[in-house]
Amino acid sequence: MIDMQTCIVKAFTDYFHVGPDWVVRSPGRVNLIGEHTDYNDGFVLPMTIDRSVYIAGIPNNNDRVELFSLDYDTNGSFPLEEINELKPNSTTWLEYVKGTMWALKSAGYHLSGWTGVIAGDVPIGAGLSSSAALELATARACQVVSKFVWDETEMALLSQRAENQWVGVQCGIMDQMISARGLRDHALLFDCRSLEGRLVSLPSNASIVILDTGTRRGLVDSAYNDRRDQCEDAASALSVNALRDIDLTELLNKESILDPVAFRRARHVVSENARTERAALAMEMDNAIELGELMDDSHVSLRDDFEVSSIALDEMVECAHRQPSCLGARMTGAGFGGCAVALVETPYIEEFSRRTAEDYRSSTGNDPDVYVCNATNGAEQL
Repeated sequence: MIDMQTCIVKAFTDYFHVGPDWVVRSPGRVNLIGEHTDYNDGFVLPMTIDRSVYIAGIPNNNDRVELFSLDYDTNGSFPLEEINELKPNSTTWLEYVKGTMWALKSAGYHLSGWTGVIAGDVPIGAGLSSSAALELATARACQVVSKFVWDETEMALLSQRAENQWVGVQCGIMDQMISARGLRDHALLFDCRSLEGRLVSLPSNASIVILDTGTRRGLVDSAYNDRRDQCEDAASALSVNALRDIDLTELLNKESILDPVAFRRARHVVSENARTERAALAMEMDNAIELGELMDDSHVSLRDDFEVSSIALDEMVECAHRQPSCLGARMTGAGFGGCAVALVETPYIEEFSRRTAEDYRSSTGNDPDVYVCNATNGAEQL
């Protein structure tokens, strides 16, 4: 893997003919289980991954942000006064930077100008939260330059606000929170209502493998917002604040008051919350077998009840299951494309990765990527 820190420092020096004063990074994430539960005030179990967005920079004295994107080979700049009001422009990479700074500024943070180079190795649109990584990296850069106190929870909430109100994606809090609060070698069981969480160790005898189908989706243009609306409508019909507030037995007893689609959406969310809490307990008991079984059940629910899987995702999960070393596999992220995640017996990772990729390529014609992942720290200055 390319040393991204070295790469971005070199790029900054080559572009500006001076070395950067600082480098920050913020990781992408993979959600082990707990999908589409975050905006229903539920439970999620994400972990950070060792792929991140990096920014190298220096302060400037012209009240502007000036950026060069190494990934897109393009410049972007704007005056700080341009973000005084909510004026989203597009969903380009620069709008995530502007939106995050707008959220910080509107919350009362005094911001100073800076000049930087930005790059990352989180796959775009793969369900690994490249957008949250960009938002938290931007927030970290602003904190380093403007010297305000870093509060993980508040930075996550403001980054979520940027994505909701500036970019226009009604995401929940999970992606930003794990990117802010992640810890090496741990996942985070996170309560999206109370904003409380507890760190849980990854299984000692198993590893996390991300399986990129090579297919992509755009959240703004997808059915993501539709699913959120359907969940809110179901909660209203059930007379609860959120689907978090009903258990499966009660939901089954009230099936008749929901239309069939709303019932399936609710059944996924309610059962997924229960699976997620059970998965954290399994991890605390170092029970990789149970964790894998819960991941399998989650995929079925996402495919059949929430209907956010895809032909490519289903095929990737099936290819993973054909390998004897696979303990469990499911789609991860918002769905409609992107990645699956598998729990694999550690001694057989290389064989699993090679054979799963070969099977998937043969059956679909798509060219997959496979990432063996380690959990890293959340947004930080290097």
